[in-house]
Amino acid sequence: MFDTLTDRLQDVFKRLRGKGKLTERDVDEALREVRMALLEADVNFKVVKEFVAKVRERAVGVEVLESLSPAQQVVKIVDEELEAMLGSPVRIELGGSGPTLIMLVGLQGAGKTTTAGKLALLMRKAGQRPLMVAADMQRPAAVQQLITLGKQIDIPVYSEPAGSPPDICERALKRARELNSSVVLFDTAGRLHVDEALMSELRAVKAKINPNEVLLVADAMTGQDAVRVADEFHRQMSLTGLIMTKLDGDARGGAALSVRAVTGVPIKYICVGEKLDGIEQFHPDRLASRILGMGDVLSLIEKAQESFDQKQAAGMEKKLRTGTFNLDDFLAQLQQVKKMGPLSQILELVPGFRNAMKQVPADALDDRQLKRVEAIISSMTRAERQDPSIIDGSRRRRIARGSGTQPADVNQLLNQFRQAQKLMRQMAGGGGKGRGTPFGMFS
Repeated sequence: MFDTLTDRLQDVFKRLRGKGKLTERDVDEALREVRMALLEADVNFKVVKEFVAKVRERAVGVEVLESLSPAQQVVKIVDEELEAMLGSPVRIELGGSGPTLIMLVGLQGAGKTTTAGKLALLMRKAGQRPLMVAADMQRPAAVQQLITLGKQIDIPVYSEPAGSPPDICERALKRARELNSSVVLFDTAGRLHVDEALMSELRAVKAKINPNEVLLVADAMTGQDAVRVADEFHRQMSLTGLIMTKLDGDARGGAALSVRAVTGVPIKYICVGEKLDGIEQFHPDRLASRILGMGDVLSLIEKAQESFDQKQAAGMEKKLRTGTFNLDDFLAQLQQVKKMGPLSQILELVPGFRNAMKQVPADALDDRQLKRVEAIISSMTRAERQDPSIIDGSRRRRIARGSGTQPADVNQLLNQFRQAQKLMRQMAGGGGKGRGTPFGMFS
């Protein structure tokens, strides 16, 4: 996400830090590069122009140029102006006397139906009782796709084989009250382009159900087209928010940076990855921090809290203290990490890890590496996992055959595990804190 922009900005700030005291000319040169980086990231021209002007106005002040760490002050200003560009966080208000009605709109191919499933799953994790409504009667198999998604995540779907979308949505409301649903998500029809027939149908649905939220599902990979689409939908539908999808598919990400400033509509959720848990609430400050390569500790903590079993974590802590950490525990940690998402995306949230990742071979951060390690450990006997010191040459060969790897791979894993065990003993003796994760094996 934003890989190209992040790399360019980090290069600019690195050069600024190398200068020590800054002059107005230094700031102007740096901002020229920032401007080019933003434009190449497909950020709207007017938004870039206003952004650079605001940063410059603050960065050439006496307080910055004569400070002890002027480069850090400039980075801080860029961070704050990025947050301002992205807007304040706006949440969906849940609860009340009746169900919260959320209408999803957008172009065909933006990912509305999948996003409906992702949002429904997120709502259920938050303690809500969602109902999804199949109101896209235009796209072949759209209804069946939502029904399949509902079965996959065990969330009810209201559907009819045919009919008028406004009437279907009205009847869905009656069903929602019967089910005592607290949130109703309406998956509406899209087109390949914005046309009057589409808007007329959507306006009719909106008039019939009077939704609390009208959210545009926008494909981030379409760049400034997504911004133009958002502007048109907002003009005709009075949007309350945006959901940006496929943010992991575009290293530039300019649409996400432009859309709030151009349309005034807040981004409420972002989708990363194809899995149904690949959606998160939008936090402008966290995204600005990611763009500047400073990680996102809060999101990392939230992912860990969702994925890690508290009893298992307490047991692991005891093993760390007593120095009884074995390969069964190592495998358990790997499996917990896998639940958090792709390894490369997780590590990007760790402050300072982005630069370190450049020194690591690309295949070391491939999720297939985790699967290979899992296969090797799973091919061991219980006795071998609890006491790896008994694994000799013949056992290595057997484990390699069972896991589809080479004896050298088994040997490498055992060496890495011994290093991890050594670290665990140091931690147990007070030599460190919070470092006992399987990430060490990829360094």
